Amino acid sequence: MSSRINACNKLLARLFFSITMFFTFYTFGQTPDVFRIEYMLMPDNSANVETSRIKLVLNVPLAVRDKKDYVVLGAEYNRYNFEVPDNLFPNADDINKFHVVDVNLAYMYKLSENWRLVGVVTPRWSSNFVEELQQEDFNVNVTAGAYKNIKDVEKPYILVMGLSYNGTSPIDVPLPFLYFEKRFHKNWSYVLGAPKSGMKYFTKKGHFFQTELFLDGYYVNIQNNILLPGNNLSTDVSSTALLLTLGYQYKITKDMSVYLIGGHSLFQNGVLRDQERNDIFTLNDEAGLYFRTGFRIGI
Repeated sequence: MSSRINACNKLLARLFFSITMFFTFYTFGQTPDVFRIEYMLMPDNSANVETSRIKLVLNVPLAVRDKKDYVVLGAEYNRYNFEVPDNLFPNADDINKFHVVDVNLAYMYKLSENWRLVGVVTPRWSSNFVEELQQEDFNVNVTAGAYKNIKDVEKPYILVMGLSYNGTSPIDVPLPFLYFEKRFHKNWSYVLGAPKSGMKYFTKKGHFFQTELFLDGYYVNIQNNILLPGNNLSTDVSSTALLLTLGYQYKITKDMSVYLIGGHSLFQNGVLRDQERNDIFTLNDEAGLYFRTGFRIGI
């Protein structure tokens, strides 16, 4: 049984790490965040682990080719606070804070009235940064795909598909992704895809509610490494969570909104990994509560 659970954990981890660029691609493909600030909290669970995150996003879209295409220059910063019991292993406090810095370079090409092609290159630095920058802190993520956005019909929909390559994925090949969202009623739409599926309910006054099933997580280099019992050396830390949430968003203006999301993890796997990216120490495999709130300005 334990071997089956471990195999499932690895499969979910690989799925998440191969499609994290999808979030960037889908954001650019629909309504780019010019600015976003967000706070996330996963309180203490039965494993006595608490995780919080502060996210900052800034994007600048530049119209080119007679305003048919767009170049998007942007950046994203995530700081994770990961609190584990001090007696888990020596130097446990070295993994209390992680930093992930992305530089997003995207090009949106207008293929036709309905279709757009998008390419995104994201240099990334992810580490606990307790020492000077190291080569292992850096990797590059790449996404290429197409999206179709049909608006002026009774049942509008969005289709996104393509390939994504993540430099930290255990599978060293590009993997496909697919996203489909359709407004099947004037107040309702559904979303099918990976890493996110769900339902949305809209009102006329700028309020909308949504329920989502999605993957979240991170993969970060440990600069000073951690020596574990059995002479195992950990060089990386990763976390993957499958979350079910219910959220509310209010549009202050057409392009400005605030949101609040709460839910629970259905699956969670926070581990230390060795140089070959094998799981060698479990930090957190217990489910827990999840909260996220933020403010965004879009286009």
